Amino acid sequence: MVDPLYLVYAAPLAALWTGWWLHARRRTARAQAILADNVAAGLDQPASLHPVIDPSRCLGCGSCARACPEKTVIGIIDGKAALVEPTLCVGHGACQTACPTKAITLVFGTATRGVDIPVLSPDFETSVPGIYIAGELGGMGLIRNAIEQGRQAIGCIADRVRRGPPVADCHDVVIIGCGPAGIAASLGAIERKLDFVTVDQSSLGGTVAHFPRGKLVMTGPADLPLVGRVQFSEVSKEHLLSFWEDVLRRTGLAPRFGEQVLAIRPCGDAFEVETTRERLRARTVLLAIGRRGTPRALEVPGEDRPKVVYRLIDPAQYAGRRVLVVGGGDSALEAAAELAEQPGTTVTLSYRGAAFGRARARNRERVESAVQAGRIDLRLESRVVEIAADSVRLEHSGRRDDLANDDVVICAGGILPTGFLRQIGIEVETRFGNA
Repeated sequence: MVDPLYLVYAAPLAALWTGWWLHARRRTARAQAILADNVAAGLDQPASLHPVIDPSRCLGCGSCARACPEKTVIGIIDGKAALVEPTLCVGHGACQTACPTKAITLVFGTATRGVDIPVLSPDFETSVPGIYIAGELGGMGLIRNAIEQGRQAIGCIADRVRRGPPVADCHDVVIIGCGPAGIAASLGAIERKLDFVTVDQSSLGGTVAHFPRGKLVMTGPADLPLVGRVQFSEVSKEHLLSFWEDVLRRTGLAPRFGEQVLAIRPCGDAFEVETTRERLRARTVLLAIGRRGTPRALEVPGEDRPKVVYRLIDPAQYAGRRVLVVGGGDSALEAAAELAEQPGTTVTLSYRGAAFGRARARNRERVESAVQAGRIDLRLESRVVEIAADSVRLEHSGRRDDLANDDVVICAGGILPTGFLRQIGIEVETRFGNA
């Protein structure tokens, strides 16, 4: 006969164990579904710094998943942490800090896909003396680390300039990029009374400016020259960009936006930096650019028109307009779907492929739903051949159609800066799962 006292304790314990088991199975199924979706879409390779999890040390406590500001990057599968949204990982490193058993290592590249990282000295100098790199291009995606690198790099540059002989008609440094590293370096240049110019091919904020509206950004406390200690740790994209704009107003920093660097050449004891506006001479150069590189152009007539952009920032500004979105990845599908939700907007989505092979299922389903509802005109296996003032010309199966158009949003990816670095002569190493 079973002791009644045993049942008093056993029944609640059995209920708790059953509840935990069901929760664990649901959690595993959810994470497996996300991972399978990404594998099917070919989105299973992280782009840069990311965690590798040692299953022999992992307890499956989930502290890494909770610490990740991206929220869905890490999941728990069969009691062990796993990278389930690899392409969304931007190398914050919060997962490694949160892990109680040190089961996480941050690495560049995977066994099958290498990541190119420039070779740098402890002073952030490249293999080309006088050219320095700080921030995301050097592998540091976390904003607080990029700020610190920019601050330290400009200190090393100032020491070099101070030790070297003066060069006539020459800036001390040209800073390329106006993200966190570039801003910190520029403020440091003001503080150290350097003769400098800061240029950026796009706008203020670097990679952060490309984030979706409302996205939370993890920074961590950091020290900005002329400004002091920055205390916020997790803010929205808009808040952070507003903060940078305020920094520019308070310090008088005046970067030159919309100016792309075309080449960097040795010129005696200095460098010639050729931009889309002029040629600058500088004793040193600091590359503080992101890893996204330059947006990939379609290279068709009319692409230089003001109505053509390479990312969607605010869908609301396109309300009531006729918009063409070009591309077949997640960014293109998300842009088309968001534009289709604006009142009175006519959206056409053009993609050269027969199907969306590199986009997540949820984005494919969202676009399919909008197509069925008549909110998106989908043109698969088509390409843009010309962009006119109030129309665009698409080619499909040998036939060309002219569509009335007010705006064009091109989401065709970017050209990575590796070729640019090698052209300058900077040594680049490919890492396959290396810390």
